[in-house]
Amino acid sequence: MNTYTAYLRSQDAPVLVREGFSWGALIFGALWLLTHRAWIPGVIALAAAVAIGVLTNAPARVVLEFGLAFLLGLTGRDLVRWSLGRRGYAAAHVVAGRNADAALSRLLTLRPDLAPRFVSGERLP
Repeated sequence: MNTYTAYLRSQDAPVLVREGFSWGALIFGALWLLTHRAWIPGVIALAAAVAIGVLTNAPARVVLEFGLAFLLGLTGRDLVRWSLGRRGYAAAHVVAGRNADAALSRLLTLRPDLAPRFVSGERLP
């Protein structure tokens, strides 16, 4: 069972961020952060990777790149949470589920008032 933190902003749909280590951030680094709209941490991680590549020699470069990758794996989801906070989202609930869909279903069971945020104003025929 995975644990997710639900973030809410005025009339937007909730955003779920999984708790724990991020293998995607470990492997893809700054690209993973940028795809999760963590712009500032993504640019900083990219700049750090470039600086390590340019300013260090081969043995130190390998160690520092692995260190940066591991650090991003440990803190990647926290950096996404920080970016959500900067965009006006607030942590609202912690929910558990087998996957993100199950956690969202549980969140909507706890907070049925959030369901209209997913429904458009159009009626189906």
